[in-house]
Amino acid sequence: MVVSKRVVLHFPRVLLDQPIIYRLATNYHLEFNILKASVTPKEEGLMVLELRGDHEDFDKGLQYLTKSGVETEPLSQNVIRNDARCTHCGACVAICSAGAFEVEPITRLIRFDDEKCIACGLCIRVCPLRAMEVRF
Repeated sequence: MVVSKRVVLHFPRVLLDQPIIYRLATNYHLEFNILKASVTPKEEGLMVLELRGDHEDFDKGLQYLTKSGVETEPLSQNVIRNDARCTHCGACVAICSAGAFEVEPITRLIRFDDEKCIACGLCIRVCPLRAMEVRF
């Protein structure tokens, strides 16, 4: 069974010069798409990846990351909408290239699908009430 998930990786600075992603691809046969990366020398690195591969290889790849000292978490834990602030104005719908926002046809309320979100941050910039947050 093929698994495809978006994950956030936190690299301690001692691992920044290691070929971690290369090993995910070669040793565990995982395909990856880098959605966001912030890796600077002498600081912690952050990378948002979409990983795809066989379920067993996927699990082994995540175990490898953990053993290597890379912290992993699902992307959906990092992107949140503050429903108390959201007025359903729709600004986020127009800007989101990933299609994570949809307008409910009957109620006209905005639905947020965190599984589609790529954590680009564009919705944060356009939201007049700052209802969207990305926490890394």
